[in-house]
Amino acid sequence: MDTDADISPKHGALMILSSAVCFMLVDKVLNCGLIPKSAQGTSLSRWRYKNILLSLIHSVITGFWAVACFYRQPSLAEDMISTFSWFSYSLVAFAIGYFIHDIFHMVLNDKSRQSYELIAHHIVVVCCFGVTTLYKQYIGYAVVSLLVELNGIFLHVRQIMQICGYSRQDDIYRLNSLVNIATYIAFRIPALAWMTRWLVINRDLVSLPFYTLGSLGMAVITVMTTILFWRLLQKDFLWRKDKHQKIL
Repeated sequence: MDTDADISPKHGALMILSSAVCFMLVDKVLNCGLIPKSAQGTSLSRWRYKNILLSLIHSVITGFWAVACFYRQPSLAEDMISTFSWFSYSLVAFAIGYFIHDIFHMVLNDKSRQSYELIAHHIVVVCCFGVTTLYKQYIGYAVVSLLVELNGIFLHVRQIMQICGYSRQDDIYRLNSLVNIATYIAFRIPALAWMTRWLVINRDLVSLPFYTLGSLGMAVITVMTTILFWRLLQKDFLWRKDKHQKIL
């Protein structure tokens, strides 16, 4: 464990609170004329634009922060259980703050099925990350999971482009779709596969409560990741094939 890793869980609580408050403030700032006309049709469309933009900000920050964690501390990849630093610990706590904010953001504003799916995902993540920060263990494992946010950047850009009225036939939309699928395959799927593999291989090193929580979390997120991947393929790529068959 690094020398700067001897920190109190109070630091984690403070970082969680600070993160949630920061996202709440950014949400308020976005109301000051920063919402495009295409998203101002209804209160739900305005909220949806803000929510996705906040998610994009979170993905940019945590995705590159996760990369920086492994760059600054290569040993983090060697010991996923006890090795961590102030830098990586703060990342996990920061992510918890965002997910807590987003849960309340959706509960108060959106009652759609997709929203409930995301809330379920966020609750699982908050539980797993919360235990991690409380006991100061498995920080490296949590940081690996945040590498998927590198794909989240393009996933959220895709949603913003849809709100702004871009067609699936627009070159810029098609380019983002390709990069989105590429990063999905390069970051999201391998990260989750590696995490599952690590959990199985290191079963004897992981205590039963952590193993149970980790297994349940991975099961839920893996199912959601598979469904999302199919939806992306269907909406951004397979629709061209279906359209072509209808023409024929």
